[in-house]
Parts: sequence; C-alpha cells; structure tokens
Amino acid sequence: MAENPIIQIRNLSKSYGSKLVLKQLSLDIYPGQVIGYIGPNGAGKSTTVKILTGLIPDFEGEVIVDGINMANDPLEIKKMVGYVPENAEIYDVLTPMEYLDFIGKLYGMDEAVLHDRARKLLVAFGLAVNIDDRMDTFSKGMKQKVLLISGIIHNPKIIILDEPLSGLDANAVIMIKELIMRLSQEGKTIFYCSHMMDVVEKVSDRILLINKGEIIADGTFESLKQNHSDTLERIFSKLTGREDNANETDAIINAFD
Repeated sequence: MAENPIIQIRNLSKSYGSKLVLKQLSLDIYPGQVIGYIGPNGAGKSTTVKILTGLIPDFEGEVIVDGINMANDPLEIKKMVGYVPENAEIYDVLTPMEYLDFIGKLYGMDEAVLHDRARKLLVAFGLAVNIDDRMDTFSKGMKQKVLLISGIIHNPKIIILDEPLSGLDANAVIMIKELIMRLSQEGKTIFYCSHMMDVVEKVSDRILLINKGEIIADGTFESLKQNHSDTLERIFSKLTGREDNANETDAIINAFD
C-alpha cells in the first residue's frame, strides 16, 4: 500500500436543515484501492460521493485529495475525478463521439488525444458500429457504456462508480469487473457504490459500510466475515438492524391471502 493517502477525510459532517446526514466521518483512502461503499438508502453514500466530486461545496470538516484541500481548489480536484452517477442524464440527441468530445473538452483534453481515445474506447466497449449514431436510438445498456467511457476518458486518478452495471448484459458485466481490477493495478482509486452485495464482494479490496451517517464497518470482506461469520448480505442486514427480512417477506406474501 502507498504510504500517503490519495483521499483524506477529516470530521466530515453535512446537514440538510435539521437532519444530520454525515456525522464526523474520518477516512484515509490509498491509491489503487477498490472501495466498496455500501449502506441503506439515506445512509449518506450519495452525499459523501457528491462532496468528493465537488457537487456539494457546503460541508463541515476537511476533504483533501492528492494534497489539495477541497475548500481551496475544487476545480483542480474535479480534474482528477471520473464520476459515473446512478441516475445520469445523457444528451441522447448527440452521437457517442459528440458527447465524449463535449465531456473531454470540459476536462481540457487535447482534441487529437480526445478523439483518438474516444474512438478506441468506443471500439473496446463494443460500440464501433454506433460511433456516429444518435443515442436516442440506444438501449439503456449502450448508453451506460457511453457514460462509463465518459467517466474514464480523461484518465482520472479517482473513479467513482455508482451502480455502474445498470442495464449491462452479462458479457459487459464481466468486462467491467475485469476493468476495475486492471485500473486498480494501474494505481487508480475506485469508489464502487452498489446494492449488489455479491458484486461488491468480488470487486472490492476494502468495504466501507455506512449507516445513519457513520461508518460502522471498514475492512476486507474476509475480515468482516471473520468478525461476523456470514455473507456480506447478512453482515449488511445485521449491522444496519434489518435482520427481519424473512418476516417482511412473509408479510408481503400474506397480503395476497
């Protein structure tokens, strides 16, 4: 593991009105780590991610990325981050090349490098024949591939993926898992947010479980399993106080009686 963290979070708190969403979070995250960031809806995952991407500027505490304080220079940090949000709007009247040209220029990429890399990535993602097609004809999975490319096209140090497998077929899912592993080997730091526990188990080398704005578990899957002797799904349910899933399922089935 690298000696210096790529991300340092100190006493991070965020409130919406009277609701405290993040409570004094403190974390060190290192280059090359694949972080499985999981938690129930409303736990604070999206808020954490939006702070890391500079989308939420008003927070308490300190966020330092590669030695740069978020409060002092958020634009410089944004250049280092690639973000694929869960519910992204894509300009589907554009072609993939037009959309990636737009995204790449936002990051200040050289035009020749941008166009060459965009074409290579579209081919690698199986979209070679669709490069100049309008995306309003694309399936959800095809659009998701373009969004994934847009998150890595500027070769960021940190990649934040929020439910990145949405709409992808089985072959694409396998490829994305392999890509995550290869990117981490290249020293990229990856935040992987998902409710699909089986995938989180496989791709993450460190799992952070957040609940009610606090990190309640932090470790490898193996270390969490040793402490709780269970699958990640059951560990998740146990630590977030939702071990009554069977009773809830019974109630749903009984509603049809």
